[in-house]
Amino acid sequence: SGADLSRAELVDAVLCGADLNGANLFTANLSGADLGGAFLLGAKLEAANLSGANLSGADLSFAVLKGANLSQANLVDANLHKAILTKTNLLGAKLERAKYYKYTKWPDGFDPAAAGAIKV
Repeated sequence: SGADLSRAELVDAVLCGADLNGANLFTANLSGADLGGAFLLGAKLEAANLSGANLSGADLSFAVLKGANLSQANLVDANLHKAILTKTNLLGAKLERAKYYKYTKWPDGFDPAAAGAIKV
């Protein structure tokens, strides 16, 4: 929790259920990483590469993902309460049953409900 992993190379890392609350992952490369069920509350993931990563069931509440690459990422059942996803690449991302709230910030023109996310 609170670790500084900025610019870390964590390609294909297995971090299931990891406590990364408040971690600094600025520009980290987490491509293909397994973060299923991970705790990323308030994590700083700006400009991070999460392409193809598994974030199913992860808690991304209050996480800052501005400019991150989430293409082909699995966010099924993720918690996106007050997450900041502006300028994020969500091409091909799976968002079924991901929970978001009115304060979650999405990329311009992105429709989370059409992608299967649920507003609570």
